[in-house]
Amino acid sequence: MNPGNSLKPAEDQGGMPDGTASSDVRTARALADLLALMAKLRDPDGGCPWDLEQTFATIAPYTIEEAYEVADAIQRGAMGDLKEELGDLLFQVVFHARMAEEAGHFDFTEVAEALTAKMKRRHPHVFVISDSRTAAEQTRAWEEQKAEERAAKQAGLLDDVPLALPALVRAEKLTKRAARIGFDWPDAEAVLEKLEEELGEIAAARAANDKAAIAEEIGDALFVMANLARKLDVDPEEALRQANAKFVRRFAHIERRLREAGKEGRQPLDALEALWLDAKRADKARAGER
Repeated sequence: MNPGNSLKPAEDQGGMPDGTASSDVRTARALADLLALMAKLRDPDGGCPWDLEQTFATIAPYTIEEAYEVADAIQRGAMGDLKEELGDLLFQVVFHARMAEEAGHFDFTEVAEALTAKMKRRHPHVFVISDSRTAAEQTRAWEEQKAEERAAKQAGLLDDVPLALPALVRAEKLTKRAARIGFDWPDAEAVLEKLEEELGEIAAARAANDKAAIAEEIGDALFVMANLARKLDVDPEEALRQANAKFVRRFAHIERRLREAGKEGRQPLDALEALWLDAKRADKARAGER
């Protein structure tokens, strides 16, 4: 079936008297066109060679990349870019669904139906009963529902924390899950003590010049940092993104000052540090203006 040809004209589907399509019709038509486009790209007879070669595994990195580009557009407040990036992310969903349909697993409609059913199941306060839960109470109910679904699948508490998540995000989620059954430090101070211990172990591994141990201990320290962020109610991935952005911003200041001075290539560290401090002062001045 060609989804692009399955819709009746707008006037037969609730179109406006002036011939323009209603919002629902436009949405249905746009989605049908997108599904038809994906089917054409994957058509062995006349489709795109590159698209035909792809698999779930080869497309997965693009899916992750597009999700990050959505987050980047949101962080920048760029609504035009956000519209485009959401479209790119939607295309990834359609791509995966098309490959699944070709393999006889499921199709896009089943994806949408399963999502709708799950959201209704996890929002009984909206779709089943009307109550006055707070946001915190709704979050607890959501987690309880997810736990019930996990138990029905006989899955371990950590089994469905996706492997493909960024390591820092996954670390935070793993520790949050483990904390549900009490496997957790009592407070942030205890986590800080553990962090000091891990830093000491890094120093010991470095003194022994044990590369494998150094890598392991750095990993342990990063894992503890994710725990500390959770204890202090900080999103570790967002905190690191902000730190990255700050570094890029301040380094750009250094480069700009070097260009203005006509300097190229490697520079003395003390001169670069002086420019870094200048960049920090400029950052704080801008923050004070806001």
